Amino acid sequence: MAELLQRSRVINLYKTLIHLGKDWPKGYEFFRKRLHAAFMKNREERDPEKIEKMIAHGEFVAKEIEALYMLKKYRTLKRRYYGDK
Repeated sequence: MAELLQRSRVINLYKTLIHLGKDWPKGYEFFRKRLHAAFMKNREERDPEKIEKMIAHGEFVAKEIEALYMLKKYRTLKRRYYGDK
């Protein structure tokens, strides 16, 4: 049962990261290929503890990407309303 839960968490993480990659500066295809390669590299892993660590790392990366996008949006709005200072 725990394996199925981990599997669904991994799939959700992958979908979240794919969605976040749509605005990636180097392009969606670049991001998608790198993400796919990272997930495929670890697809044979069966140790639940290692999988949990990888999921936690992936969730951290997703939060960092979201933070970068928010910062970019903030800087754009600031530049738009206050000019380059």
